[in-house]
Amino acid sequence: MKHRIVVLGAGYAGAYVAGNLARRLSPKDTEITVVNAAPDFVQRMRLHQLAAGRDIEAPRLAEVFAGTEVRLRLARVTALDPERQVVAMADTDGVPGGGGELGYDTLVYALGSRGDVEGLPGAAEHAFDVAARPSALRLRERLDSLDRSGRDGNVVVVGDGLTGIEAATEIAESRPGLSVALIARGELGARLSPGARDHLRRACVRLGVTVLEHTSVEAVEATRVLCADGTALASDATVWTAGFAISPIAAAGGLAVTGTGQIVVDRTMRSVSHPNVYAVGDSVHAIGDNGRPLPMSCASAGYTGRQAIEAIVGRLTGRTITNTKLVYTYNHISLGRRDGILQLVDGEGRARPRYQGGWQPSRVKAGILRMALWATSHPTYGLPKRRHRLAASPETTAAKALA
Repeated sequence: MKHRIVVLGAGYAGAYVAGNLARRLSPKDTEITVVNAAPDFVQRMRLHQLAAGRDIEAPRLAEVFAGTEVRLRLARVTALDPERQVVAMADTDGVPGGGGELGYDTLVYALGSRGDVEGLPGAAEHAFDVAARPSALRLRERLDSLDRSGRDGNVVVVGDGLTGIEAATEIAESRPGLSVALIARGELGARLSPGARDHLRRACVRLGVTVLEHTSVEAVEATRVLCADGTALASDATVWTAGFAISPIAAAGGLAVTGTGQIVVDRTMRSVSHPNVYAVGDSVHAIGDNGRPLPMSCASAGYTGRQAIEAIVGRLTGRTITNTKLVYTYNHISLGRRDGILQLVDGEGRARPRYQGGWQPSRVKAGILRMALWATSHPTYGLPKRRHRLAASPETTAAKALA
C-alpha cells in the first residue's frame, strides 16, 4: 500500500507543495492527491484586477498537474477527522462525484482564507469582496451594470490594508466614470514610511479616490454605508476588504488552532497536535525568523510551503530536515496599472525609511505576478528528476513514518 499524501487546496501554497512533492518522492511508494473545489487555478493576488474589468488567466488544474502523477479531486472539503485520518467531501457546483471520504497518511492543509464579512450588520448581504473568484466576478458584474446605466455611480471600499488600497486605485483607474471612496480606520497607509504614505496620497488624488481617515463602519445597507460618526455614504457597490477569515474546518476537526482558526505548527509547519498534518499559506500560524507570526501573503505561502516540503520529504525518506527561511521583507503595492510602491520592512516588521514609488515598482509587481502564475502552471519544472524512496515500507503507518 502506498503512502497517501493529500493536499487540501490548490492555491499558490497548495499547488506549489503538491508539485514539489510529486517530483521529489517516488511514485512507487507514494500517492499524491489534491482536493480543490474549483477546476481552475485562481490568481488571488489579481482578483481586484478581475473585479475592475481586466481579463485574468485561470489555468485548468487538470492541465497544471498533467504529467506530474498528481491526482486531482474536484470536491468541496466539509470536515476533517484527524483521528481516523479521513477528509469528508461534498460535490462542488456542476461537478458530481466529489462526495464521500478520502483517507490520508500525510495531510497538507492549504485551504487559505476568505473575506470576513461576518459580524458587521449588512456586510454579508450587501457587500462584495475580492478574496475569491466568484465574489470578484459578482463585483465586476455590478460595476458593469453601473457603467451601462450611464449615471454617476458610487463605489465605497472599506479597509485600507493592501487589498483595499489596490482595489480602490484599480477600480478608480479602470472605471473613471465611477466615484470611488476609500475608508481607513486610522491614518491612510499607517504601516508605510512617511514618504510612501505621501506617494499613496498623491496617487489617490491623481486617480480621484476620496479618502476618509479615522472612520469606522457600523453597518452596510443596499445603497449606503453607515459610519460610527453618523455619516451615511451613498454606495452603489460596497467592497469589503477589512479582514480575512479562516475556515472553521481545522478547529472543528480538533486540530490545535489560534483564536482566529489558524493551525498552530512547529518550525517545520507540522501541527503541534497531530504530527501527520502540515499547514501552509494563510491557514497556518507560523512564527517567522524574527519571532513574529508571518502575515497572510503570497510570500508567506511560498516560505511556509517550502518548509513543509523539506519536512515531509525529510521525515518520509529519513533525510536531514533543512530549516528554510521564514521571513517577511517588503510590501509591494499596486496603485493601478502604472504606479506602485515597494516598501521594505525591518526585522520587527516595521517600515524602513526608504521606499520606491512609481512605474518601476508597478512593473516589478506585474513581473512577480507573471512569475507566480508561470511557476504554478509548471509545478515540477526545474526540480531534481531523482525521486526519493521512503525510508520505511509503504505499509508503515503514518505515525511510524513521521516519528
